[in-house]
Amino acid sequence: MFEYSSVIHVHSNYSDGSGEIPEIARYASEVGVDVVLMTDHNTLRPLKDGLEGWYGSTLVLIGTEINDQKNQNHYLAFGIQNTFDNRLSAAEYVSKVKEEGGIGFIAHPFEKRNHMKEHPPYPWTDWSTDEYDGIEIWNHMSEWMEGLTEQNKYQRFVHPLKTVEKPNDESIKLWDKKALERRVVGIGGVDAHAYKQNMFGFFEIEIFPYKVLFKSVRTNIFTKEPLIKDNTKLNYNKKLVYDALREGRCYITNFYHADAKGFRFFAEADGKVFQMGETIPNEIPKIRLRVNLPQIVTEIRLIKNGEFIDSVISDEAIWTINNKGVYRVEVYYDDKPWIYTNHIRFI
Repeated sequence: MFEYSSVIHVHSNYSDGSGEIPEIARYASEVGVDVVLMTDHNTLRPLKDGLEGWYGSTLVLIGTEINDQKNQNHYLAFGIQNTFDNRLSAAEYVSKVKEEGGIGFIAHPFEKRNHMKEHPPYPWTDWSTDEYDGIEIWNHMSEWMEGLTEQNKYQRFVHPLKTVEKPNDESIKLWDKKALERRVVGIGGVDAHAYKQNMFGFFEIEIFPYKVLFKSVRTNIFTKEPLIKDNTKLNYNKKLVYDALREGRCYITNFYHADAKGFRFFAEADGKVFQMGETIPNEIPKIRLRVNLPQIVTEIRLIKNGEFIDSVISDEAIWTINNKGVYRVEVYYDDKPWIYTNHIRFI
């Protein structure tokens, strides 16, 4: 496996972000991001304009964030060539993304806030569909805004990374529940816009610059072959990245606490290795779950069917399991949520 650090859910000046895509890629490169997945609202114009590809050491891929006419049911879609009429229901555009061979993730599904009228919540409401590939379980901007109060607003503006603590509890609960039925991939998103605000009528400030948000919630992916830094190999690279996301070979991490690169969670059974997102055949009697960390001693928690069952304070862990279920790992750095893996299913 080849590991790459990605930021997902990023907006440019093609919708309601302030930055140009080459500029955004440069900021990503400066903070060690390997892949940026753009999601401008209801448009694939940057894809049509040829902006997908390598910018130095960073690969930019173009997706879109789809929503309905009520500006709800936001859906991060990748690997598609067409946008859809927003008069469609969420179930309809989720289905159309799948028909095109794309992948899609429900964005900030349980978003709640009422203290900023100009920024209302955008929750997911159409649970009639079950064709989505995954869920954005951790969204930086949603968490930041939901925790905003009149009393803490200055602290949260000055320290936007310190005030982001953990994934949404309802999203985690749904994710674990759905994983008992089928593979549902968890991702993390920054929801970066780099809003610009005019102050006192004569100077402009950038609220939450891209480079700052790119140091927060990341989704590290594992590809089966290395990415090739050659824009003539763009389709090859896209397939590797999208297959990793589709198959759940990824984990969510808060880069602000520490760089998680080198982290591993996998299962060994019957002489084979099973990665995150995979399902172990139910005839295999004895399975070992393994965790390795990049020389950082932390608390490693094993979660089964959404319930905590054990923890280890170390830079590695091994558990032997015989009981069926869906297993994932949470890692805490200085008692702060740091890593959330996708599930390994033994059903």
